[in-house]
Amino acid sequence: MYKQEENIKKNTIMKEQEITKQGNPRKPEGTAGEEMLARMNESHYEVTGWALDLWNIQENDTILDIGCGGGMTLKRMSASVKEGSLTGLDYSPVSVQESEKLNEIDVKSGKMKIIEASVEKMPFTNNTFDKIITVESFYFWPNPEENLKEVYRVLKKDGIFHLVADIYGKEGLSEKQLSNIKNYQLFNPTKEEFVSLFERAGFKSVVAHTKEGTDWICVEGRK
Repeated sequence: MYKQEENIKKNTIMKEQEITKQGNPRKPEGTAGEEMLARMNESHYEVTGWALDLWNIQENDTILDIGCGGGMTLKRMSASVKEGSLTGLDYSPVSVQESEKLNEIDVKSGKMKIIEASVEKMPFTNNTFDKIITVESFYFWPNPEENLKEVYRVLKKDGIFHLVADIYGKEGLSEKQLSNIKNYQLFNPTKEEFVSLFERAGFKSVVAHTKEGTDWICVEGRK
């Protein structure tokens, strides 16, 4: 029985790895991308909840989620936003599709918009959003420092940006984590590098929150 359970576990891991490879975490695509996004909605749930608890979302906030993936972060924030609005942005058509599906009611009501676009050049005027968040997407941004300047541009004065990731450059990362960083060419700064990047992009009062017992980080910057 033990050997059978081990084989099932091994086969499940191999299947997940293959789905991730085919689904392309950098830019989700195809049926495998849809499956991967559904799994990410679950696997990113805890780290996202921790980061959201560091915020004080107001009922009338205007919020942007960059790299909205499968749409779960938008759905969770929507529960606190009664009079405001939410916007999801992703450059993957599959991510846009899956986010719209998960948030169908809010999209139909006009409370939420999901836009296909890149963080490199976002289709928003200056000083648009009260709060901006990105969860598990910064690893893939094409030009991190310049892209952070674009985030700063669309954030309102006194607005807050949260960058959330479940790993960052630190001692003690597992072999699996290090392998993923290498295989998927993830940009994975240290706490100090994150703070420097944010400050060079213009953010002030930059804080890199971490949680003891995890490899999580939430970098907070204000405009």
